[in-house]
Amino acid sequence: MPFVVRHDARFFLLHAWLPLAVFVALVVVTMGMGGDTWLADRLYAWEGHRWQLRDAFLTDALIHGIGRDLSALAWVGVLIAWLVARSRERWARWAKPLAYLWIATGVAAVSVAWLKSWSNMDCPWDLVRYGGQRPYVGLFDLRPLHLSRGACFPAGHASGGYAWLSLYFFLWTVRPRWRWLGLALGIAVGLVFGIGQQLRGAHFLSHDVWTLAICWTAVLSLHLAFWHRSDDAPRALVSHSFVAVR
Repeated sequence: MPFVVRHDARFFLLHAWLPLAVFVALVVVTMGMGGDTWLADRLYAWEGHRWQLRDAFLTDALIHGIGRDLSALAWVGVLIAWLVARSRERWARWAKPLAYLWIATGVAAVSVAWLKSWSNMDCPWDLVRYGGQRPYVGLFDLRPLHLSRGACFPAGHASGGYAWLSLYFFLWTVRPRWRWLGLALGIAVGLVFGIGQQLRGAHFLSHDVWTLAICWTAVLSLHLAFWHRSDDAPRALVSHSFVAVR
């Protein structure tokens, strides 16, 4: 039998409207009220008024380099698991959840990369305030014509962690009691990746906030797309829920 997922008004309150309110509040604090520079100032001062951790083994080689590779390897592992589930009848019911996990994780990361290719913000290490050569230009400010394009928003590396928020909805489908473990894992890896980059001077906090929001929106939207309303579901379920279909 296929896995069944129900979505009611409480689901949308907790998974859509509440995260949106938190996101707006964090953007106001970090970008509107100076939280970005407040935190970056303190990190920069703590490192001796230069980004000493920019090329450190922990932040550059381990968190940035090896972390990125492990995230990509895990993504390939999900693809292999899906292929196995597709080829073996006893695992057939796992094929759709694994397909979701693979696609949602990839779409979340690609969405961040796509937006980054269009945005125009500098990294903290590029700014005069932190030893660089460029003035600070906000996300919605007009950029002076003499400045070359910035390519540091949102946080691309952090997306390699936050994209795994898809584990929350994957486990919601196959093992509901474990879903909080998936949520914790996605947040933890995203935080490690994001904090590592902030310590290097590569991103402001708001860059990670936007990345988290983009990844959450992607994995939530695909969850709803994968487990939509079923025409042949029992009438009692259809009236208040979406049902997973094969």
